[in-house]
Amino acid sequence: MKKSFNLGYYFSEGFHSIFTHGLMSFAAVMMIVACLLIMGSFSLVALNLERELGKLEQDNEFLAFVDETYTREQAMGLQSRIEAVPNVSYVAFTTKEEAQQNYAAKYASDQNAELYSELPTEVFRDRYSVHMNDLSLMQETIDAVEAIEGIQGHQAAPEVAEGFVLVRNVAAGVAMVLIFMLLAISLFIIYNTIKLGTFTRREEIAIMKMCGATNGFVRGPFIFEGMLLGLFGAVVAFFCQWVLYAIISRAIDTGETFQLLSTIPFGEMWGWVLGIFAATGLVVGTGGSVMAIRKFLQV
Repeated sequence: MKKSFNLGYYFSEGFHSIFTHGLMSFAAVMMIVACLLIMGSFSLVALNLERELGKLEQDNEFLAFVDETYTREQAMGLQSRIEAVPNVSYVAFTTKEEAQQNYAAKYASDQNAELYSELPTEVFRDRYSVHMNDLSLMQETIDAVEAIEGIQGHQAAPEVAEGFVLVRNVAAGVAMVLIFMLLAISLFIIYNTIKLGTFTRREEIAIMKMCGATNGFVRGPFIFEGMLLGLFGAVVAFFCQWVLYAIISRAIDTGETFQLLSTIPFGEMWGWVLGIFAATGLVVGTGGSVMAIRKFLQV
């Protein structure tokens, strides 16, 4: 019995076995596709939310208002104390005169623009725009800044940041749970697919073993069958994910409901998605095959 590695033989036998167990092979591939699609969809949602959270951390800010009894010099002297607060990346001081000009410019196109521009300076207050490193710590940062003597009041929307963090964490958590569940189911289906093949060929395997075939030589075609099933499922899942992501991205980018959101172009991620899908499919396929063939090698 020839014991050298024969890639052509392994591939041919593995490919033939896929069609021999057509229904089970189809079920295994579809399970892998479903697993990877759900895994990929939730992972891409989490990735996009992570980017949006990063944009909020860079662009979003809260305003800390200075005590009205403070002089301009006293107000500007608070900057170093605010910058020393943990999680604060940088701050910018705005005088009440500048705040009035910004407010008037913001509503310049409004029908009541003249009314806004005529608001007295006394209505406004000196303030600091405070930017943060970690948006999930927004409320703690606000409390720490307000605890500084000379700061009275703030303007912020921590519920928006908390909402993004919550949705991101839920998406990541659900993705992890579903990944483990579906991977286990995929392994089980591939295990039974390969097991069916080994059972129908158990006598042939026994004869090969008695003729001196090594475990590796007998195991090879079944492992290749599992690898092909996993790889084929990964390729199908990749193109399905591409189409699904394109449809959802177009709906978000063109819809009025999600005007605050934008999606990462799939073209920037396709290599990573394909690589992860292929690696997962190969691991699942190979793992299921190794588990299924083990007991039939005990001759």
